[in-house]
Amino acid sequence: MLRTPVSSPHPATPVSSPHPATPVSSPHPATPTARVLDETDEPTVRRLLATDPVAACVIAGRVEAAGTTTAALGAPLWGFGAGRSLEAVCLAGANLIPFALPGAEQAAAVAFAERARRAGRRCSTIVGPAAAVGPLWELLEPAWGPARDHRPRQPLLAIEGPPAVAPEPRVRPVRPAETDVLLPAAVAMFTEEVGVSPLRLDGGASYRARVADLVRAGQSVAWIEDGQVLFKAEIGAVSRGVCQVQGVWVAPAHRGRGIGTAGTAAVVEYARTTIAPVVSLYVNDFNTAARAAYARVGFREVGRFASVLF
Repeated sequence: MLRTPVSSPHPATPVSSPHPATPVSSPHPATPTARVLDETDEPTVRRLLATDPVAACVIAGRVEAAGTTTAALGAPLWGFGAGRSLEAVCLAGANLIPFALPGAEQAAAVAFAERARRAGRRCSTIVGPAAAVGPLWELLEPAWGPARDHRPRQPLLAIEGPPAVAPEPRVRPVRPAETDVLLPAAVAMFTEEVGVSPLRLDGGASYRARVADLVRAGQSVAWIEDGQVLFKAEIGAVSRGVCQVQGVWVAPAHRGRGIGTAGTAAVVEYARTTIAPVVSLYVNDFNTAARAAYARVGFREVGRFASVLF
């Protein structure tokens, strides 16, 4: 654990004693601190994230693509640990994403919360493993709260190998020329899931750009029929061994027909054979229909996420 020495307001004056001094614990222990990581930390970061590739997929994908410098990532990556070792990291971008070794979550939360409070809230979401998000939000809530929504229990699911049900053959990668057809469905999914429209900021330019980027990368798949989207999903995060499915959506008029199950199976088959061998996603614990569909596809629970939405 990284600890920063603190000076006492009343420095002790050495005195002679006929008896050897007995060490005593300080009544004011140092507060754990975090530092901004740089390119020299990349190997250590990679080793840390490899301890749980599914839970660390989002950060790992960013690090694999851009490294660990703030300039390359577009946001600072904070690290917590003794010396040059690392027990936890936190990507402080549009989403605040903590990741910590088991047992280090509380101390890391103290360090990351101190940095986050000094920087001010710039994120729209805190999201990541529940064991890391929970204590971090507890410390930040007095300064950043209230949250618009807090979802403390989101099962993290994964599947390796083919889906357990037949994939829907009409689900395929979205073509760039179909981006405008896809966009209304993407907006509807986001609004339904998050509770606010993604178009509320900058006229939706950033969200449109994100949708277009995923389409160009072959990470957006859908069932489009007669110019209408019946089903869609994105592979929103990709690391070397794991990808994370996001934004699964079925058009309201077509729900209850098994499209979500067969469509998700198609996403799994596409993702595992063209993007990464392990396919993951996380789901709200209260979404019983989605959880049942994912179980039929063959996903199993491997952890738990949590989200705080502003």
